[in-house]
Amino acid sequence: MREAAFIKQNSAKWKSFENQDFLDPDLLADRFIQLTDDLSFARTFYPDSDNTLYLNALAARVHQAIYKNNRTRRNRFGQFWRYELPFLFWQHQKQLIFAFIIFTAGAAIGVLSAAFDDTFVRLILGDGYVNQTIANIKKGDPMAIYKQDGQTEMFLFITLNNIKVAFFAFVYGIFFSVGTFWILLSNGIMLGAFQYFFYKQGLLLPSVLTVWIHGTLEISAIVIAGCAGFVLGNSILFPKTYSRLDSFKRASRQGLKITVGLVPIFITAGFLESFVTRHTEMPLALSCFIILASLFFILLYFIYYPQALHAKNTHAQLSS
Repeated sequence: MREAAFIKQNSAKWKSFENQDFLDPDLLADRFIQLTDDLSFARTFYPDSDNTLYLNALAARVHQAIYKNNRTRRNRFGQFWRYELPFLFWQHQKQLIFAFIIFTAGAAIGVLSAAFDDTFVRLILGDGYVNQTIANIKKGDPMAIYKQDGQTEMFLFITLNNIKVAFFAFVYGIFFSVGTFWILLSNGIMLGAFQYFFYKQGLLLPSVLTVWIHGTLEISAIVIAGCAGFVLGNSILFPKTYSRLDSFKRASRQGLKITVGLVPIFITAGFLESFVTRHTEMPLALSCFIILASLFFILLYFIYYPQALHAKNTHAQLSS
């Protein structure tokens, strides 16, 4: 793009940034992201231009406005969760939808494969797990595998393992998104085979009411980590107006923020699996409440809230 066209296309937006008093923190965060994107583009294609210097100064002004009243670590922490992370999910909602589709397709493959091949479940879940679960079913306690001793050790192991899976789902995006695709697909297949195994045993509902107490958060977080991986991989495949290196650096920062943002969810899921899921005798209403509350949180924070922030900022921009 010629510099004159770039300036013509964005000058009105920059002027509105320059004249804005930055009273709305939602609008401020969104505009800072837009400015840094434009600045990166200008630095790549017009490094010696006066317009690049202008954008740098304008971005510095907005950056100062963001942090002048947020100098403490506590406020920076809140800013990340309230604005920065949700805006990233709005920017990358297509990658999130794609990650969900891939995982769901994997689950469907797992169900169909287990239905047509009696050996598939053992291949995916392992003979040890299947044999132990069948033995537990005969004893009248099919979910006994979640009642192991050493709850604290179980919590630490599960949480760290889930964080590792999420990190790999993100980092493997560097292989042109193929690595992330495979992790989502394979985990989906595992889930589908797992649920069909209990269905075949006539225990689908008890398994759902037990496993999804922690699985709602755990599975959702893995899908979201897949979104981060696709952000990383797509930055190499489709750099748009950026150089591939700049696109990769930008996506690495964004994807890492998304992945780090999942850590509290994995901690909560690990706690539920280690200390709550084992109580299979809990009332049906309580199990349903935990599952539905977890689902509500995921939909609210990762889907609805980012869209609401964007809509609010769009309205503010039109009004300014």
